[in-house]
Amino acid sequence: MAALNFNAAEVEPQQSFDALPPGRYEVIISESEMKDTKAGTGQYLQLTFDVIGGQHNGRKLWSRLNLVNPNATAVGIAERELSAICHCVGIITPADSEELHDRPLIVDVMQELNPMSGQQTNRIKGYSQANGAPADKAKPAAPAGFAAGKVPAAAPWAARK
Repeated sequence: MAALNFNAAEVEPQQSFDALPPGRYEVIISESEMKDTKAGTGQYLQLTFDVIGGQHNGRKLWSRLNLVNPNATAVGIAERELSAICHCVGIITPADSEELHDRPLIVDVMQELNPMSGQQTNRIKGYSQANGAPADKAKPAAPAGFAAGKVPAAAPWAARK
């Protein structure tokens, strides 16, 4: 037996760690850190997103951007994803990842099976501007498609060469 001096009414219960349902969520980046890859041959930017509002308020999502990697394709994918994030939050030329923190954006989330654990996990598949997102005054004109608040996927003809 252990004596407890605890009032559960004063502490929010722990949330489920199940994957979020697929959908669109308003988020902010709350943490960012460059980390070495497991193989030690590169580095990735790990971004932590906090859901703001709605029934999943406070839940977290993560994304890893392979910005330093011997695989040029992996770097290109990461750079395009980072560009989408930058455009959505209105910071086009960040000198530090912390400049992206605390600015709302919308993420499109899907679920996928984690082969290691056998459990569903989340993956961010796209980014959009949040309504009322702050705009960087020095921001150049956005490419076609950004005006509607949607970050376009790669042009369909780009893969046809």
